[in-house]
Amino acid sequence: MDRIAIRGGRPLSGKIRISGAKNAALPLMAASLLSDQTLALSNMPQLADIASMAALLARLGVAVEEEGSTLSLRAWGRIGDTAPYDLVRRMRASVLVLGPMLARLGEARVSLPGGCAIGSRPVDIHLQGLQALGAEITLDDGYIHAVAPRGLRGAVIRMPTISVGATENLLMAAALAKGTTVLENAAREPEIADLGQCLTDMGARIDGLGGSRLEIEGVGRLGAASHPVLPDRIEAGTYAMAALITGGEVTLTGARAALLGAAATALEAAGAELIGNNDSLIVRRRAGGLHAVDITTHPFPGFATDLQAQFMALMCLADGASAIREQIFENRFMHVPELRRMGADIDVTGSLALVRSVGGLKGAPVMATDLRASVSLVLAGLAAEGETIISRVYHLDRGYERIEAKLGACGADIERLSQDRQ
Repeated sequence: MDRIAIRGGRPLSGKIRISGAKNAALPLMAASLLSDQTLALSNMPQLADIASMAALLARLGVAVEEEGSTLSLRAWGRIGDTAPYDLVRRMRASVLVLGPMLARLGEARVSLPGGCAIGSRPVDIHLQGLQALGAEITLDDGYIHAVAPRGLRGAVIRMPTISVGATENLLMAAALAKGTTVLENAAREPEIADLGQCLTDMGARIDGLGGSRLEIEGVGRLGAASHPVLPDRIEAGTYAMAALITGGEVTLTGARAALLGAAATALEAAGAELIGNNDSLIVRRRAGGLHAVDITTHPFPGFATDLQAQFMALMCLADGASAIREQIFENRFMHVPELRRMGADIDVTGSLALVRSVGGLKGAPVMATDLRASVSLVLAGLAAEGETIISRVYHLDRGYERIEAKLGACGADIERLSQDRQ
């Protein structure tokens, strides 16, 4: 199992290209199941989760071709109706094939999904929405079995809580349902608008993209489309914090400040200077150092839960004390014990973490517990005195493309230790 070694204390300086968003690419790939024509997705990131979804789609009978950063998908001919456990267990996003398969085939059998151990994340909202569209659903031997013998039919669905995955699954299913579907209390994340735009390019009829009320008029079939994946706002936010925690200056090419939502405001309050134009974002620390800022995670445009761990690492070196409240997932402070190993002063009570400033962090052997926790340890290592060794970095490979190369090109002393070198 690979590890990453970081020798900290070097300010970052240079350019980092922001990759396509993993959280946009995965539902876009699932959307290929809605049509028998080719869906060409460009600006695709090279990540373990993308490979897992491609393997799942190939198992279902989708023709998958990769050329550079473009992935072409065609679900033509007879496609399968079962997404097996051995593939679905690898990541949570696999459940996104449920809605498209059901809409296209009238039946789907999908294993209950796996992924990072950051909370329960039940699929109840997905299933309740599909039932409202006319699906009959049973749970049997760890599988979701959904059938729609009379086809899916439009309905008004008000989701009890905001759910990105459920919004995406229902949006795709409704695209082929008969009649009009209204999704109320829909998630507003940019990745959903990106999915909606791709579906529109394929022939779907969708109003309200970007808002909390989506209206979808079902069509008989969807066709081919070419679609660029939007830049990864979580990767952009992560590297922005890497610049700040090291006291450096980084230009994030391809980044869009507007996609950061409340995180941009929090970073500016913490002492960041963000200079954006159409296709890049310059990030540097203002004079006066870092300042403690309180944050609470919320759905977009609030502070993204996927940036909470990174912000906590940043706050370890900010003047004062920062209160960080996690409202999205109940088990997303697993990075705290590892940051403490590096000298962080953090107290956790339920969903609230109090982070007090320390004079500096010290390198230590630490262990990644999930995707975003792992990168928070990378940030801490970049600023720490001495060497930090991070184990279980396969979590990083799920969501960060070539992280060592990108940081190394900006002056970080970072290397991957392959298994034969451990």
